[in-house]
Amino acid sequence: MTAVTPPWCRQVSRRQWKSLFAAWIGYLLDGFDFVLITLVLTEIADEFDLSAAAAASLVSGAFITRWLGGALLGAMGDRYGRKPAMIASIVLYSLGTFACGFAWNYFSLFTARLLIGMGMAGEYSASATYALESWPAQLRNRASGFLISGYAGGTILAAELYKWVVPAWGWRWMFYLGVLPVFVALWVRRALPEAGDWHEQVAASGAARPNPFRPLFTGGRGYLNAALAVAASAALFCVFTPLGAGWRWPLSLLAAGALFAFAAQLGGRRGWLLYVALMSTVFCAFLYSWPIQALLPTYLKTELGYAPSQVADAMFYAGFGTMSGCWLAGFAGDRLGTRRAYAYTLLASLCFVFPVFAVRDTLVGLGVLLFCLLALSQGISGILPKYIAGHFPTESRAASLGFVYNTGALGGAVAPVLGARLAEGMPLGQALAVLTSGLTLVVIVLVGADVPRRLGRLVDPALPGDHLLRERPGTADRADTPG
Repeated sequence: MTAVTPPWCRQVSRRQWKSLFAAWIGYLLDGFDFVLITLVLTEIADEFDLSAAAAASLVSGAFITRWLGGALLGAMGDRYGRKPAMIASIVLYSLGTFACGFAWNYFSLFTARLLIGMGMAGEYSASATYALESWPAQLRNRASGFLISGYAGGTILAAELYKWVVPAWGWRWMFYLGVLPVFVALWVRRALPEAGDWHEQVAASGAARPNPFRPLFTGGRGYLNAALAVAASAALFCVFTPLGAGWRWPLSLLAAGALFAFAAQLGGRRGWLLYVALMSTVFCAFLYSWPIQALLPTYLKTELGYAPSQVADAMFYAGFGTMSGCWLAGFAGDRLGTRRAYAYTLLASLCFVFPVFAVRDTLVGLGVLLFCLLALSQGISGILPKYIAGHFPTESRAASLGFVYNTGALGGAVAPVLGARLAEGMPLGQALAVLTSGLTLVVIVLVGADVPRRLGRLVDPALPGDHLLRERPGTADRADTPG
């Protein structure tokens, strides 16, 4: 008699649903804290008398420490567990957001954004690995999509509060509210079990705890790498602030060289090219997605003349589109395979990029187009954690995911400044459309053709397929098998 396979939702235990919900809440509050700056950018620019490019660099501030936060908190997650790393991340970005409310000038606000970036980086690596390793292997695209939808939920919550809080109390109160996620960290500390894969393969194995940073401190490298970390951080700070005026290209090359050196050491002789290729893929993904995420409220207020309530309505359409897209991406990834779902969805999103910035007179029409564009272009990022994490084994997954993703996330630092610079020679909407469409095509090729894994196999022919899928006869050597 043939066994009947239960519906997918019944294949997930109550404990696994609870684990995902906790990670989702952390990610929702992370999204809330992170996007506040985009909503109040024009108010901050007016108070501190900033140019468009200088104001946009405040968005970039939270990206330039993400590589460090992702690596450190990711390593913490590999060595001590995913749950402690989640808690530390939530506390960091909450306190950073709270500090933004007390900023007295550009540099004080930029510095507070650095703390938010470190916390968000750790939240991404810790929550993603926690959720993915807690769910059944054949449903991990779905877990990834559900998790990342929390970020979109945070943007919706922020947009709704914006129209009530800012007109009545001013922009600072949006940041004061950002300290509330600390209470979620206390709940996580008390209520949640550890991630299943990490507990079985690391905590309960009896073996020595992994140290993902060991390659950085062997053979007398410690002092040199510490100096490189300081140099990269200082260079990035100068690149995205007025301090680096006239020196941005040399400083950018210094920072890139230091980060590539870390990637080469962490990946080792057989994995360095995979690390670099994944970093480059994520960099391009942020370049196509963050011009719109960072500057859409500015576009709505400056070019379309929208009032705060109208901006909130438009951002609701955008946020709900992203959230819906994340859910659908999870199902599509489990059915089609992660890479195919990613490439096909991004290709479909190109149909909506230029129409979004052509609509000017109807909020409903703009909202519908934003919903469709964000569902397809941003929503597919719901399975990006699954795509990246599948390249790494459990014992080094959080640190590798944290470093690769958050170093590539520097594309999010470049994107708003690049969009603002392009807008100096053309309308802002046109600049956003050009950046989004061009870089989307690049990401379609990189992910759809499996470029990172193909490059990785040039130096490591034995590079395995997806670590997050259980090996099955005839599929163990495939890079991306539908679950």
